[in-house]
Amino acid sequence: MTMNSTYDANTKYTPESNEPGYIPLYRFWQPRYWLLWIGIGILRLAIMLPFRAQRFLGALLGRVLFVVAPKRRRIAEINLRICFPELDEPALRALVHAHGASLGFSVFEIGLALWADLTQIEKLVTLKGIDHVKTPLSKGQGVVILSGHFPALELVGRIVGENLPCVAAMYRPLKNPLVNQLLRRARAKSVAPLISKNGIRQMIRLLRKGTSVWYASDQSYHRDNAELVPFFSEPAMTNPSLTGIARMSKASVVPFYQYRLADGSGYEGVFLPALENFPSNDPAADAERVNTMIAEWARKVPEQYYWVHRRFKNRPEPWPDPYQDI
Repeated sequence: MTMNSTYDANTKYTPESNEPGYIPLYRFWQPRYWLLWIGIGILRLAIMLPFRAQRFLGALLGRVLFVVAPKRRRIAEINLRICFPELDEPALRALVHAHGASLGFSVFEIGLALWADLTQIEKLVTLKGIDHVKTPLSKGQGVVILSGHFPALELVGRIVGENLPCVAAMYRPLKNPLVNQLLRRARAKSVAPLISKNGIRQMIRLLRKGTSVWYASDQSYHRDNAELVPFFSEPAMTNPSLTGIARMSKASVVPFYQYRLADGSGYEGVFLPALENFPSNDPAADAERVNTMIAEWARKVPEQYYWVHRRFKNRPEPWPDPYQDI
């Protein structure tokens, strides 16, 4: 079933090989992919290890990634220094190290989302408040599931997908085509159809049909309608599109955050009540409201947020580019 005029929001969606953007993996046979295939094979074997062993290996991988990708580490340092000015240098370095470990383990989480048995994932993930989504859906109203960029999203999404009839998602393709195809397959186990980053009209159509759509707007945005609003009290170019999406689709906006448990035993996904008085008549105020909420989530688990993105780029004068020396 592909996304078309017969799409049924109450029927589980199954991606097909003729879906736009789908590429069979056997096409990536060229030598430039061989090293990556070796890594994928190692990952496939590694997810058979006990969960705690995977966490340990993920932390090691994260440290290696920050060594071979020093620019990303530097971006994380800059972002964390901006957002947590109260931290002294030892605390900041410790948080950067913890973030590297989090990124490393996120690779294993993608592997689990792609290959792990559902019963294994169900033992790791607890969902709370999912009725905040089910109730409006039962009335035929669409729901925007509003999230931020936290790595637990990939794995928690498997359980969300099992508890809702259908969850579509906005999707930004990755530069590496093989990794992009693997990530598409991982996400297709929980969210489908996948909507391109420019597919706002498709998103609105699905919401009007009474389905739910996963959406995150917490990365840098530099189109003409971008709003310069605070994120962690620092001005950041922000996507205000959620205001128009909610208004045109008449969908509820249900915040959803997910995180790894501190004891390493699994994950929790929390759906909050739908935002009240949203959207307003002020897209900038709405965007700031969303930024404030995501910042609150990130403060709870600061090592788990996606800090290696240039969140404060493309700002107008007189605001400086904090990444200009990278």
